[in-house]
Amino acid sequence: MQPRLYAILSGLLVACALAANVAFAQAYPAKAIRMIMPFPPGGPTDIVGRLVAAKLSEQIGQSVVADNRPGASGNVGLEIASKSPPDGYTIVLSSPVIALSPLLYGKLNYDPWKDLAPIALVGAVPNVLVVHPSVPAKNVKELIDIARKQ
Repeated sequence: MQPRLYAILSGLLVACALAANVAFAQAYPAKAIRMIMPFPPGGPTDIVGRLVAAKLSEQIGQSVVADNRPGASGNVGLEIASKSPPDGYTIVLSSPVIALSPLLYGKLNYDPWKDLAPIALVGAVPNVLVVHPSVPAKNVKELIDIARKQ
């Protein structure tokens, strides 16, 4: 390669590298974030959501607005979130209903696997299965067998 051509190509490469620093991304968040809570005010999702919204707002220096949208076992709020622009300014605090709804409802107006994406686990609630002492089942399998027979 000729020295002059090599110098020109090297100069162009350096100019391209320096020009890349000129393109700055928009600061995020530049406006308030809407946190949809798909259950009524006063319930566990609302309480956890408001605590998360307050802490998130404190950490990012921008308002996080709690927006309760109850109805249809959480599906109203989840649908609203799924139809919002995917710009990071609308988030939804869901519960296990997001995984159960496709199994319980014949038709949803959103696809939880395609229209929504998980970003964080903010809490876990263990569940316990209990039966009356008069029920002879000693484990879940025995309980299922009794339920099928009766």
